[in-house]
Amino acid sequence: MNILTSRQEKILELIVLEYVKTVNPVGSKHICDELNCSSATVRSEMSTLEDYGYLEKTHISSGRVPSEKGYRYYVDNLMKQEELNGNDMMNLQIIFNNNKLALTDCIKKSLEIISDITDYTTVVLGNKSSDNYLKKVEALPIEDNKMLTIVITDKGFVEHKKVDINNISLDEIQKTVELINKLLIGTPIDEVRKKLELEIKPIINKYVKQHEAIYNAFYDVFNDFTSKNVSFVGKNNMLKQPEFNNVDKIKKIFDKFESPEVIDFIEEDKNDVNVYIGKETKLDDDVTIIKTKYKLDGEEGTIAIIGPKRMEYNRVVNMLEFVKENLEER
Repeated sequence: MNILTSRQEKILELIVLEYVKTVNPVGSKHICDELNCSSATVRSEMSTLEDYGYLEKTHISSGRVPSEKGYRYYVDNLMKQEELNGNDMMNLQIIFNNNKLALTDCIKKSLEIISDITDYTTVVLGNKSSDNYLKKVEALPIEDNKMLTIVITDKGFVEHKKVDINNISLDEIQKTVELINKLLIGTPIDEVRKKLELEIKPIINKYVKQHEAIYNAFYDVFNDFTSKNVSFVGKNNMLKQPEFNNVDKIKKIFDKFESPEVIDFIEEDKNDVNVYIGKETKLDDDVTIIKTKYKLDGEEGTIAIIGPKRMEYNRVVNMLEFVKENLEER
């Protein structure tokens, strides 16, 4: 590996930061203005960085852009660890200060905020359902012929689903909820569907007119809970990035988003905030994934942010560290 001088490091850092901000190749004039040195010196240093593989020259401009190797060097050696800026911290702190939010809602809303203010895609991989036990079931009428079915676990995870309740009386729904709460509280989530079929269904078959419809409604929400472990926020933000304005390219990325290979890659990690760039991501050469695990009551989940290689690395790393720290303090 080539050893960079302090001036070469500063030039690489300036090019990364400027390109992230403008999406335009960076010329020597900008560097000269920042470093107060001659254009000949800067051009020579940029040429050396290109020879070393840290910069690339585009065909449409005399300026340079960071290569994958250049981004990696920046992240590993030049990126400054700073506190989250005031606005970002305030937006996220509002979520963590709301003690009424269930854990799953807290995670989802914090990632929604990150997605909104960065225009990146966020991902959460929740705890395995086998680690959760049923704490409570609720059913709330929300509009004509619809109810909101809610499942809450001992770990604070919540699953809710709108279901049709045509011709089902609220009284019969409430009877079923009371029955489930009486007989199934404390049951491992993975076992609830089986017990629902073997223990609850025979009872409601006798006492509830629309027993099949009610059974299916509750079965579906438990099925969603045990099978749905991955949630993406802001997928379409990828379309806002100029790197992904090719229809075929973005379609391939979207198709890969929930592939077992990519999900396994996102899930497998150390506890620190980790940065994966380009080919390292298993997703696309122009993508960066920054991710970390969080631990709650001994259980683990993963949160990740997906964006272009031209990502605001320092800002995103700070956001993930802030979210991780606040989640683990709840």
